[in-house]
Amino acid sequence: MAASIALIQGASRGLGLEFCKHILKNKSPAAVIATCRNPDGASELRGLAAQHPGRLTVLRLDVNREEEIRGAAERVKESFGKLDLIVNSSAMLHPSGKGETSLRDVSAQGIISTLTTNTVGPLVMAKYFAPLLQKGGGGFGQQPPEKAKQHSGIIVNITAKVGSIGDNGLGGWYSYRMSKAALNMATRNLSIELGRGRPKVVCVSLHPGTVNTDLSRPYHKNVPKDKLFSTEHSVSCLMSIIDALNVDKTGKAYNWDGTELPW
Repeated sequence: MAASIALIQGASRGLGLEFCKHILKNKSPAAVIATCRNPDGASELRGLAAQHPGRLTVLRLDVNREEEIRGAAERVKESFGKLDLIVNSSAMLHPSGKGETSLRDVSAQGIISTLTTNTVGPLVMAKYFAPLLQKGGGGFGQQPPEKAKQHSGIIVNITAKVGSIGDNGLGGWYSYRMSKAALNMATRNLSIELGRGRPKVVCVSLHPGTVNTDLSRPYHKNVPKDKLFSTEHSVSCLMSIIDALNVDKTGKAYNWDGTELPW
């Protein structure tokens, strides 16, 4: 059987980079396709590629540009012919780097920019890469013995607990909350469409916890030390969830510990 192939979107730093490291270390001989806006400036990612020649491919892809997504999908099709896993990990809190604490901070352009990166990008990724996932071999997740339930690929959208409408008791962070709530709806929609017939693609939203990355750093002082995760710990937890996925778990959102996150 051909080696499993994972595509990590937003792989130049943070969770995306750690997903690349984890899969290369723990899923041999799986291959990784890492995408980012500026590969030339992604020194750590390029260094990782040098350490894993033949297993890590770096592609330029700005998730805000549909033509770049289309072009990347065409290159992956030509070079690999299939995919087994996509992780959409790039995200922005807000163009200002701070979440809006009240209506006074809301701007149309801020909301549009955040939604474009956090919601529209992952959905357009699914549009162009789903055909490759439908050709996958189901190299990630669990394959139950019933052939009718087997999946060919998995889409993981990195969401956030603050995107849960049912869990929202504090308000604020309009752009980010809205973008992740909308992303969760996109995940649900995708799970229905890509779950029809065969082959099936499993689609889930995963909350990584509060992770020590650039996105969350302005708010670390409000996070208890035992609730602030390293990227290594978070990705290890998320990969455990991915390894246990099957079609019965599609269309849902899960916390880093595997518990279901309410919409």
